Amino acid sequence: MALTVREQLKYWGIATALFLAALWFLGSVMLPFLVGGAIAYFLDPVADRLETLGLSRAVATALISVVALLIFILAALLILPLLGQQLLALINSAPKLLNQLQTFLTLHFPQILEQHGVAHQTLVTIGETIKSQGGKLANSVLTSAMTVINALVFIVVVPVVAFYLLLDWDRMVAHVDDWLPREHRPVIRRLAREIDAVLAGFVRGQLTVCLVLGTYYAVALMLVGLQFGLVVGAIAGLITFIPYLGALTGGTLAIGLALFQFWDQPLWIGVVAAIFAVGQTIEGNFLTPKLVGHSVGLHPVWLLFALSAFGTLFGFVGMLVAVPVAATLGVLARFGIRQYLNSMLYRGTEMERPGAIGAPPDTGAPGGKSGA
Repeated sequence: MALTVREQLKYWGIATALFLAALWFLGSVMLPFLVGGAIAYFLDPVADRLETLGLSRAVATALISVVALLIFILAALLILPLLGQQLLALINSAPKLLNQLQTFLTLHFPQILEQHGVAHQTLVTIGETIKSQGGKLANSVLTSAMTVINALVFIVVVPVVAFYLLLDWDRMVAHVDDWLPREHRPVIRRLAREIDAVLAGFVRGQLTVCLVLGTYYAVALMLVGLQFGLVVGAIAGLITFIPYLGALTGGTLAIGLALFQFWDQPLWIGVVAAIFAVGQTIEGNFLTPKLVGHSVGLHPVWLLFALSAFGTLFGFVGMLVAVPVAATLGVLARFGIRQYLNSMLYRGTEMERPGAIGAPPDTGAPGGKSGA
């Protein structure tokens, strides 16, 4: 006999509680496995495509791993050191830039920066905070984000986990499909396909958009000669998943730096602004429609709430699982709404009676034909 709705809710509630408890108690332990699983999920379509070209799953996985290793080595040798140097230099230069801003405002807008005004006190406070905490914050981020042991474990475990999950991905999916309860298997499969479509459309697509735009902004700003262009491009690309925020934040930071660096060369300031205008045009008209699409159904506000909530409760691991959880809850919510709209609770018995509002007209003849 099939389980009642109350019994099903009880078992699903227990599974959800166990999942949250595992995040709470094993978050730091689960981190490399979650990252490895995310990488495997991201690269599974690439492996499938290589299989269609005639390669075996093992050869496809090995080829992807070699290419990923080469990219990682290239980034570790060329990009990451430069990014770290520019980040430190930007933080160390922040007090000087702030003093220049204060001088500029004092010369051109003296009424804003009165000696005892709010704006003046705010700038002084920000400058003192940056001077006292900026270097400490940078050193903490760069040296204390992970201990050496954790870093080594992370670097070793993540590729191994990603390799084996990518190798056995299709087999694992088939086993999980066999474990689905027979009575609800069609519905669960349909919901799983919808969840996968949301994740594939958003995570894979949006990460690709972030990578493309971050690379474009960084390269373009460095070619222009903007100081800290690599950092600004990386920041703009990193937060591009939030519509307009990446370009707004990166553009404001880049134009602000350009004002100090190219104050007597307005042409280059315009070039920096044009770089972000072109980036927004490319993103809005080509990248996002092509790679992400308009049917993802993952609203930015809902995404921000999920990231904030899970990040507060479970730390960095919570932020990693926030997007899949948000996508799953969104699909389940839409499924629940569809069920409600097709239920008697919404439709009521009045809808079945001729003459009721919204009911089909009574033609007086079988089959919906008039008697005329």
